[in-house]
Amino acid sequence: MDPVDVEGLGLSDYYQIIEKPMDFGTIKRKMDAKDGSGYKNVRQIYSDVTLVFKNAMKYNDEKTDIHIMAKTLREKFEKKWLQLLPKVAQAESEKEEARALLKAKLAEEAAYANMTKDIRHALCDVDEQLKNLKEMVIKKCRKLSTHEKLALKKNLNRLNGDNLLKAMAIIHEIDPTFQHDAPQVDLDLDCQSDFILWKLNMFVKEALEDQDKAVAEDMAVNHNVNTQDQKNTNKRRKL
Repeated sequence: MDPVDVEGLGLSDYYQIIEKPMDFGTIKRKMDAKDGSGYKNVRQIYSDVTLVFKNAMKYNDEKTDIHIMAKTLREKFEKKWLQLLPKVAQAESEKEEARALLKAKLAEEAAYANMTKDIRHALCDVDEQLKNLKEMVIKKCRKLSTHEKLALKKNLNRLNGDNLLKAMAIIHEIDPTFQHDAPQVDLDLDCQSDFILWKLNMFVKEALEDQDKAVAEDMAVNHNVNTQDQKNTNKRRKL
């Protein structure tokens, strides 16, 4: 599976949370490398595979489908790894005991090739399940109804300047052909994909909640100031 499309999905905080990104495409390339840049041993493969699942679980909340699926696939891979571990240990032992012998070297390479084949099959199975998960997540981005589109259009007009710019940037991130920074932006919601509308609707709802909360806080502060001023005025009158 390809690396996470950080820009396409608008995951602005991804690299702040995930210190070392990893994906199955990179793992496969390193397994196939012939120029010395590949893995030196099977344990390095294991480390990167588990890192893929750890990253998915770390970035996504534990209640999300992606987190749950990553956890399940990691458990399956760990079971497969435990089955291969005796072979790994045996190969490593033979490497230390017979490093200088050609026969031991050939046996080590054969064992590595067999283990790589087993892991490759396991990765193909995991990769297929991840593709199914991706399709499932996209399907959950349901199509907005006509009523919801009208509400979205109305709510877009309620956004303040900063949030409106962010909303346009979201569309541009998914669809680079959308000229979000043009002097005059013509946004036709009927021409946008279901995924763009779904993501835009989620952002607008959260942005309006934050705006309303900020207005309520300002009103509370102004009320307290006016109340205090009235109290001070009354004290001066008594004096």
